[in-house]
Amino acid sequence: MAQQVQGVVAVGKGEPVRIETITVPDPGPGEAVVDIQACGVCHTDLHYREGGINDDFPFLLGHEAAGVVESVGAGVTDVAPGDFVILNWRAVCGQCRACLRGRPWYCFNTHNATRKMTLAGKGTELTPALGIGAFAEKTLVAAGQCTKVDPAASPAAAGLLGCGVMAGIGAAINTGNVGRGDTVAVIGCGGVGNAAIAGARLAGAAKIIAVDIDDRKLATATGLGATHTVNSRESDPVEAIRDLTSGFGADVVIEAVGRPETYRQAFYARDLAGTVVLVGVPTPEMQLELPLIDVFGRGGALKSSWYGDCLPSRDFPMLIDLYLQGRLDLDAFVTETIPLQDVEKAFGRMHQGDVLRSVVVF
Repeated sequence: MAQQVQGVVAVGKGEPVRIETITVPDPGPGEAVVDIQACGVCHTDLHYREGGINDDFPFLLGHEAAGVVESVGAGVTDVAPGDFVILNWRAVCGQCRACLRGRPWYCFNTHNATRKMTLAGKGTELTPALGIGAFAEKTLVAAGQCTKVDPAASPAAAGLLGCGVMAGIGAAINTGNVGRGDTVAVIGCGGVGNAAIAGARLAGAAKIIAVDIDDRKLATATGLGATHTVNSRESDPVEAIRDLTSGFGADVVIEAVGRPETYRQAFYARDLAGTVVLVGVPTPEMQLELPLIDVFGRGGALKSSWYGDCLPSRDFPMLIDLYLQGRLDLDAFVTETIPLQDVEKAFGRMHQGDVLRSVVVF
């Protein structure tokens, strides 16, 4: 039986979000309804509100979420009602060319629920952010978007693995292949960049250099594992990284800003045959120009990291176990917990750089 719940909806480009009553249908085959316990406020939600993703308004925002499965549709076997799950936006298909080659973290045909949530009383179909729509008391997703983890984890912390924290950790561990003894530099120390620092620490990097223009973010980076910090307002980050690595540059440089100028810094701050990982999200109009002889002459790898190249079924349970063992401080990413009606205020604090994550707790 369809249910009516409260949710945060972006009704038009740049307009303040609204609390609306949402109709959540029963799950169809391969789908699940999840009772949301917590959901982080991510920059991607703001991009949706600003029309930076597409113009399929109205959007049901929210996607970094954890909760409990309430009901499942026909054919669902991986999760069951009562399971504590983290939601993900890459429900792998198992049949595309990437999956069939044994690389499901690159799945080119990820899927979402086919039944639609709507505005109650109007029947207007909602577009859920990243196929999730978790700024709501309940949401409908594809069952493959639910990853079962240990219920001892805090929902506010666990849900952040659903997007930004996983993107950063995965950029270091999965995409960058950071190994024991490596030198790593991270440019941009917001939520994703600081997660990359935490990932580099988990991987055993010997030296982790955090670069940002905000000393508050650099202080947080130190708490999460950075061994050195560089304020790029005050010194050239390429020269600073080279000075800290005996003149060579870092083995892996992770660019977590998504701008041409910071990407060029990352490119020239790496050692010969080193790796650059782009995990910051650029806007469509941005262009990058590099001397091709430098691309050839410096060797190594230039990579983009999609969702930290994660496989949720593999990575989420492992990272939650590390969190419960005290080896990964996910709680450090939760700056504040807020009620549903404060999402618009959280967007404002995000612009001011005051938070790593505001988290809606139901």
